[in-house]
Amino acid sequence: MIRTIDLFAGIGGIRLGFEQAWGKANDQTVFVSEWDKYAKQTYETNFGDTPPVDGDITKISADAIPPFDICLAGFPCQAFSLAGKREGFADDYYGQTRGTLFREVVRICKVHQPKVIFCENVKGLVHHDKGRTLQVIEGAFTEIGYKVFAKVLNSQYFGVPQNRERIYLVCFRNDIAPAEFNWPTGSEPTTKIRDILDPAPIPPKYYLSSVYLETLRRHKERHQSMGHGFGYEVRDLDGIAGTIMVGGMGRERNLIIDHRPHSTTPTTHIKGSINSEDIRKMTPREWARLQGFPDDYRLEQADTHLYKQLGNSVSVPVIRAIASQIKEVIDK
Repeated sequence: MIRTIDLFAGIGGIRLGFEQAWGKANDQTVFVSEWDKYAKQTYETNFGDTPPVDGDITKISADAIPPFDICLAGFPCQAFSLAGKREGFADDYYGQTRGTLFREVVRICKVHQPKVIFCENVKGLVHHDKGRTLQVIEGAFTEIGYKVFAKVLNSQYFGVPQNRERIYLVCFRNDIAPAEFNWPTGSEPTTKIRDILDPAPIPPKYYLSSVYLETLRRHKERHQSMGHGFGYEVRDLDGIAGTIMVGGMGRERNLIIDHRPHSTTPTTHIKGSINSEDIRKMTPREWARLQGFPDDYRLEQADTHLYKQLGNSVSVPVIRAIASQIKEVIDK
C-alpha cells in the first residue's frame, strides 16, 4: 500500500492518474488540500470525503498531516504561465503569492521525507526568469534530500487530441534515487477531436450566436491588422485541439464546426440568432476527454466552473504513464 497526499489537488487529475497506474487498491490517499470551493465539490463528488478536502495549505501544520510515501503537488502555475503576467515569485492573487506556494510542498516534505515528490506545472516555468526560477525550485528539493528529474511532455503523444506541453518534476529521496529516470515517451498521435465528441444533438447553448461570432471575427481582423496572432480559431475535427487554458480561457481558441442535426432555437438569452455555420464551442465533457478523464468521472456543476476546473487540471494519461515509471523504481 502506497500512501499519497494530494496538494493543490484541483479536481484530482493527478490522483486519478496515480490510482490508474498503481491500482486503486494499492494507492491510499491520506490527505487532500484544495482551496477552491467548487473544485473541492467536484473532487469530493468523485473521490468521496474520506479524507476530507482541507483548505488553505499555508495554514496547515506539517505535523497535522499523516505519514505518506508520495507527495502529489500541482502547485499553482499562473505565476509562470505564458498566458499570464509571468510575475513568478512576485505574483499576488487576492493577497496570496501563488508563485511561492511550491515552498509549502518543501515545508511539508522536509518534515515527512516521503519516497517521492511529484509536481506538474506549465512549460513557461522552464524559461521563466531565464531558467533561474526552475533552478530555485529544484535547488529547494535538492536541499531537503532529493534528486530531481524534470521533463517537458506533450499530452498529444499520450492518447488525447490536445497540444498541451507541461513540465513534470519527479524527485526521489536520495537513499532510493536511481541514477537515471526513464521518462515515458508516448507514441504518435492517433486520437482526433472527432473521436471525443459528444453524441448529437448538442444542446443549442453551445452554438455561438450570430452576433457573437461576428464580434469574434472583427476582433481577430483587428489584431491581424496589427500583426498579432490573437483571435478565435476553428479546429479541424480530424486534427487536435490547442491547449485548453488555465482558468477555463481558450474556449474560443478551440471552436469546431459541427454539422450534425441540432436545434436552432436558443435556450439562453443571446443577441441575434444561432449562427448558420454550425460553429460551436466544445462541451465540458469534451474538454474532460481532451484531458483524458474517463466518462464515468462526474461533472455536476455549472459549465462556468467546469471549464475553469478542466482548464486548470492535468492530462490524466500523461500522469498515469509517469506514475507507472515511478512504480518501477519503487518496486526495485
